[in-house]
Amino acid sequence: MSFVDTIEVPGLGNRGYLAGGAHSAVVVDPPRDIDRVIEAAARRGVRLTHVVETHVHNDYVSGGLELAHLTGASYLVPAGARVAYERTAVADGDVLEIEEGLALRALATPGHTPHHTSYVLEENGRATAVFTGGSLLIGTVGRPDLVEPRLTGELARAQHASAHRLAAELPEETAVLPTHGFGSFCSAGDASGTATTIGRERAVNEALVKDVDTFVAELLAGLDDIPAYYAHMAPLNSRGPAPVDLTPPRPADAEEIAARLAAGEWVVDLRNRVAFAEGHVSGTFNFEAEGQLATYLAWLLPWGKPVSLLAESAAQLAAAQRELARVGIDRPAAAATGAPGAWLRPGDAPRTFPRATFAELAAHGRDGAVVLDVRRDSERAGDHIRGSLHIPLHQLRERLGEIPGGTVWVHCAGGMRAAVAASLLDATGRDVVAVDDGFGAAREAGLPMARLTPAEAQERTDAGAVLLDVREAADWATGHAPQALHTPLSALTAGAPLPPVAEDRPIVVICRSGRRSRQAAALLTARGLDAVDVVGGMGAWSAAGLAVSVEGTLE
Repeated sequence: MSFVDTIEVPGLGNRGYLAGGAHSAVVVDPPRDIDRVIEAAARRGVRLTHVVETHVHNDYVSGGLELAHLTGASYLVPAGARVAYERTAVADGDVLEIEEGLALRALATPGHTPHHTSYVLEENGRATAVFTGGSLLIGTVGRPDLVEPRLTGELARAQHASAHRLAAELPEETAVLPTHGFGSFCSAGDASGTATTIGRERAVNEALVKDVDTFVAELLAGLDDIPAYYAHMAPLNSRGPAPVDLTPPRPADAEEIAARLAAGEWVVDLRNRVAFAEGHVSGTFNFEAEGQLATYLAWLLPWGKPVSLLAESAAQLAAAQRELARVGIDRPAAAATGAPGAWLRPGDAPRTFPRATFAELAAHGRDGAVVLDVRRDSERAGDHIRGSLHIPLHQLRERLGEIPGGTVWVHCAGGMRAAVAASLLDATGRDVVAVDDGFGAAREAGLPMARLTPAEAQERTDAGAVLLDVREAADWATGHAPQALHTPLSALTAGAPLPPVAEDRPIVVICRSGRRSRQAAALLTARGLDAVDVVGGMGAWSAAGLAVSVEGTLE
């Protein structure tokens, strides 16, 4: 009987795997902190025979090279990957025997990278699982834009072909075990769930249910921001990472903390955002130890800049150090544990700032307040507070000069990134309020939103606004709001005028899902018209129970 154990790396949204039989095992895409892998193998009582990479990783430092050196296992890397160390090059079709009756078979699956390779786990010749790395994920695929901009379109098409190869060659009951897709920025779309099979993916995966042209167009349109530190990961993995060092950092007292801040170094407070807001050392930044610490700190920290850590306990410090080593922040310059009282010099007072909800923002009013949205572009496109200033968190340090005077009420989707942003602003001396609330509460609080719900759209059209459906003719014919006028986005983009009845009236724009309506509303606004669009499009309209007409017949 074979086994597969998952090595979770939740802070990065990734997984590695230990797979084997009674005596021997392989490791697929190991994390940097390899002690976890060695402990997992010891619990199973197996010897590591192979360490396998699906690709040269762009989002974390691999522990594969060190693990192979320590255990004597063969280090397998796809043949097309350019690396500076000795390894066993793996080509399409290669079979690696783990032990009698258990083997890995390599399948070339380019797309996430040109050399990407998946590995089929076969027991007595029958495929039981496939390690898909950044190829086929749960409901989506890995991003094709992390290697070279000129290759993105080609790699997107390769992703489609690779997904179809996996679906065609493997039985439907084969377990799909990806490395990315559990919150990783290497995922091209939102992945849902924690387990899947080839059969399930054939039915739901966007790469397997859409033709290649549609898939590629939608994939490229939906690509999100790339964390800045990704630029350093592949070169580091190609050179060969140094062995990880998780010994405790050198302790720092209050004088050293102050000196490091005065020198312009980063001092990061790892405590939760509530504790930080209630009192912290002036000039420190708040990145909570829980959640996506490594991703966001590595994204914002200038690469190579010294960083010191402040933690409430030795355990919190050790966990954070482990997380940061996974993305190449290997040795904190110094560290301290405890609370602000121990980190402040005599006579220094802690800084504080208030936290609030969206309801409190609505009650406060907008006079003299700057509402700052630090979510990513893709999140803001879903909806945002009308009149808010938008600077994504990863751009905030470079764009501080764009924020007008006044108290800054900063928000994100849930509170964590708002806390980071609030600490960055607080360190510059700005008056700041951290909105620690889920974004869905903004509409509930009565704050004016840039996009309308279907019910709000119905109310606005009842009051005299024009409902403009910008889908193409075939989509329009499948069902539309009875009062809607039809002008496809393609016509608007080509400069077509609106129907005369829409002149000098507010316009509510709707499409199938909300993507085209956002584009149309922006285009019409640029023409000087009063235009707003509907969140969720006709799908949300129908789900809300509002009237739909099909080919002239009201349903």
